[in-house]
Amino acid sequence: MTGKKTLVLGASENPQRYSHLAVKKLRAYGHPVLAIGKRAGNIDQTEILAEATPYNDIDTVTLYLNPSHQKPYYDYILSLKPARIIFNPGTENEELEALAAENNIKTLEACTLVMLSTGQY
Repeated sequence: MTGKKTLVLGASENPQRYSHLAVKKLRAYGHPVLAIGKRAGNIDQTEILAEATPYNDIDTVTLYLNPSHQKPYYDYILSLKPARIIFNPGTENEELEALAAENNIKTLEACTLVMLSTGQY
């Protein structure tokens, strides 16, 4: 699979959640997807893990956690050394954006679903 290896942080089995839609749409557009959420589970063939797991070669971390739930993941996200972090609507976080900038990680306040639909991903 070619595409940008993406970690969906805040993934949910609930089909009403944007994180769920993002996992499905990222896969549909040919991007390898990893998912971490509050509870373990599955979105089609994508396993949702309930704990931070070390990965290599992550291009993008796309956030579906509100800022207060992001804090425990700061070190984890930075340790992945992604090329970029996407702050989806409601996840904007100046503190994490500043930490990312210090670590030469690009940040975007954008919607993953819209980016995929418009070819900007």
